[in-house]
Amino acid sequence: MENRRAVVIAGGEIISYERVRSFLKPEDYYIFCDSGLFHKEGLNVEPDLIIGDFDSHEKVDTGSEIITLPEMKDDTDSLSGVKLALKRGFKDFLLLGMTGRRMDHTLCNLYLLSYIKSHHGKALIVDDWSEMEVVEKEEVFISDSYAYFSLIAWKGKCEGVNIENALYPLSSAVIEPEYQYGISNEPLKGGSRVWVEKGSLLLIKDWRKEK
Repeated sequence: MENRRAVVIAGGEIISYERVRSFLKPEDYYIFCDSGLFHKEGLNVEPDLIIGDFDSHEKVDTGSEIITLPEMKDDTDSLSGVKLALKRGFKDFLLLGMTGRRMDHTLCNLYLLSYIKSHHGKALIVDDWSEMEVVEKEEVFISDSYAYFSLIAWKGKCEGVNIENALYPLSSAVIEPEYQYGISNEPLKGGSRVWVEKGSLLLIKDWRKEK
């Protein structure tokens, strides 16, 4: 699966399908998780795999592989889809339909980024407003095409936080969950670079300027 990416689609809100579709690639492998099936027509792709307990969407016969989960379980349908993809050898993930009105599901889905990273994979969540990923020791470039970006201490204290070529630069800084001050930064011309020496940051890159 080295050359394929797993696109895991949950039932969160997607308003601008055109925006989200721009991230899709012809060779992607599509995993629809239960109510993620509501996004099938909007995304205009066919499932390779459908997984879920089907408590929020009826089971459909598309000719795709279908895995039915029990309703009473520890893992969410989204996590079940991610776990199965990792088991099948996928290391690159695009996660869609992961955010929305249900804050509990949104937060749980954001932590899928950490779960995938802990299993030596990489993942990106895309919604109608932003892109989200977890940053650890690797250096990440942020294009100046983004309106804003934020760094959030994600799993405890983050030490050695560095931001270069941004409106609010940092050098060997500390960000703690109790004091999140890395919000609404802006990349300068040529783009920004961020990295952290110890800890795990949630990087959120916003597309639009606030009105």
